[in-house]
Amino acid sequence: MTDREPSPDPLLDPAAMRKQYRAAGLDEKDLPAHPMDQFAGWFEDAARAALHGTLYEPNAMVVSTADAAGRPSSRTVLMKQFDSDGFVFYTNYGSRKARELAAGPYASLLFPWHPIARQVIVTGVARRTGREETAAYFHTRPRGSRLGAWASAQSAVIASRAELEAAYAELDARYPEDEEIPVPPHWGGFRIAPETVEFWQGRENRLHDRLRYTCRPDGSWTLQRLSP
Repeated sequence: MTDREPSPDPLLDPAAMRKQYRAAGLDEKDLPAHPMDQFAGWFEDAARAALHGTLYEPNAMVVSTADAAGRPSSRTVLMKQFDSDGFVFYTNYGSRKARELAAGPYASLLFPWHPIARQVIVTGVARRTGREETAAYFHTRPRGSRLGAWASAQSAVIASRAELEAAYAELDARYPEDEEIPVPPHWGGFRIAPETVEFWQGRENRLHDRLRYTCRPDGSWTLQRLSP
């Protein structure tokens, strides 16, 4: 990188970018015993914000993993299900994130709901979903997405965009509109079973509310407030 002088325009200077959060607070006494119940309420708020055009893709989450040397990597994926057992997303099992989860199953999730001054941060253990569950979801996807799961060797180096489009075109011709597209053997889901779930609510003067659930060995949860 070349050295650059800070921009004189405050709109372009990250150090000058500040927002005063004035959202309602987050109080321990108002939270349920299980973090997924709290998540369900916040997810509904995020989904309603999306309906009003103030938040884009409420189910988008940043998934962070690490390789054998501890080098982290992150990417945004779409959560496709959540329940008392955790958060589910789907991917190519040959992708970087899937390979890293196979070697070390610990992951972090981040739901960046900035327009409503909220974040949810999850740490937990990843397990593959069963093939029946994977197939049930796969067959709900648009036809183009199902073909794309076959066409893309996710995270692999390719020579050009044309190579990818040619692979897609070949599959498009192989499977006519009325023919079922099978589930790729290299494609499926991960469920992240949470060990901690932190709910972050932006507040005035950077005195944010941070309430973290931690799972006990017996499956119950403790709730602690963290300093912002």
